[in-house]
Amino acid sequence: MDVKIISLRMERQCFINKAGEDEYMKLYRDTQPGQNVYWNGFGQPPTLSFRADFDDIEFNRDRQLKRKLIKGRFSGGNLGWIMPEDMELFIALYRKPLVKPTEIQLRVLELIEREGPLNIQQMKEATGLLVKEITPALHHLQEAFLIYEDQYDGEWDRGWYKFVEMFPEVDPDKYTRLEALKIVLQRFAYRLVWFDTAMAKSFYKLPEKEIKLAVNELVAEGILVLSDSGYMLKNDADLLENYEPKVMNFVYAIHRNDFIYKAHEHVLKEKSQKLTEGLKYDHDPLQYLLIDGEFHGASVGHFRNGPYDLNDVVCDLPDAESRKNEIVEAIRAVNYGKTPKRFMGKEL
Repeated sequence: MDVKIISLRMERQCFINKAGEDEYMKLYRDTQPGQNVYWNGFGQPPTLSFRADFDDIEFNRDRQLKRKLIKGRFSGGNLGWIMPEDMELFIALYRKPLVKPTEIQLRVLELIEREGPLNIQQMKEATGLLVKEITPALHHLQEAFLIYEDQYDGEWDRGWYKFVEMFPEVDPDKYTRLEALKIVLQRFAYRLVWFDTAMAKSFYKLPEKEIKLAVNELVAEGILVLSDSGYMLKNDADLLENYEPKVMNFVYAIHRNDFIYKAHEHVLKEKSQKLTEGLKYDHDPLQYLLIDGEFHGASVGHFRNGPYDLNDVVCDLPDAESRKNEIVEAIRAVNYGKTPKRFMGKEL
């Protein structure tokens, strides 16, 4: 990829110059829905790792408490956190109406509408249903934006409310999905500089044919322009003509809920399979190596509660050995100081 695009992407992602609070809020908005650290972030606020010049987990914990970040089921039914002012956008993108509600779903919904807010234990006592029956019903109702799970802290005992009670001003029909896609794709383009529809599908978990339709309309409107086999904002195409790339010399170990990983997930899964082919020990990709703005490998091993098994580091840089210390330190930084057992198959 063109070095100018990589450099501007890293600037827009705040990897080169870390974001203060104002810039961070803009970055967060453009990369929604936010998620916490993959596997070991249960109950934690979302984070944009390595991008802020402050502790963004604590910052987002405070935003949760003040309900400036709200929880929902968005891309692919996954939990995520958005800013409430964008709720109408994300309803348009992800709402799954209850076309054929089950008896359990209707019982739970009627109970919450009549007596809510309620936690799951209270629902169990009121209905006689099992938790394993109630929970999936709640998830379906949540995806239909009929109820809302009010998780404003890290506690497990959370209340479930009628959605309209929590968000009386929200118009669920404000946007069509096409209109919403055209808005979020401009944000996506700004933060990645160059993208293709496979990247947008990978991140937003929406049908590629719908993404292509939105992209084609943005091209017709002169907002996006074709660039190789992808797209960029017309403004960025003009900006890049005289843009001077910044010096990049960094290694970050990126977790699997990170925005920039999610946008490249379809490519990185395939890449990691090739790099780990034939390894005799556990080699699940744990974190992916972002080196000078591009992905060049992964720490691999086995996920577990507590420190992961860091069995190896795989990398496709031709001079990987010369950057071994940097790479190992980047992995240690996100694994509680633990050192990988191997580097490129050789024991450390």
